[in-house]
Amino acid sequence: MHIILAPLISVAMIVLDLYMWALILSVVMSWLVAFNVINTHNRFVYLAGDFLYRVTEPALRRIRRVVPVMGGIDLSPMALVLAIIFLKMVLEQIARQVIPLEGW
Repeated sequence: MHIILAPLISVAMIVLDLYMWALILSVVMSWLVAFNVINTHNRFVYLAGDFLYRVTEPALRRIRRVVPVMGGIDLSPMALVLAIIFLKMVLEQIARQVIPLEGW
């Protein structure tokens, strides 16, 4: 069983890391566009922003239904980062209990 579970947990951790970086990049890019540092008329900037929006917005939309906007600041990315960190900790604990010899 641990022959399948160890790589599965490793892949899940990598996917969570990549999603967290995509979320951070999306937030930073939205700030740069809002402060007119980068321009969305550039094709690469537009495509990168569109990709990040499409990847992160479904999860953020669900969180925005629960977490209200506080004083014009959207706290949903922070809540999602905390949820990702929590999921990673849960996966680490599962890995330690199921695979004690692997050195998690």
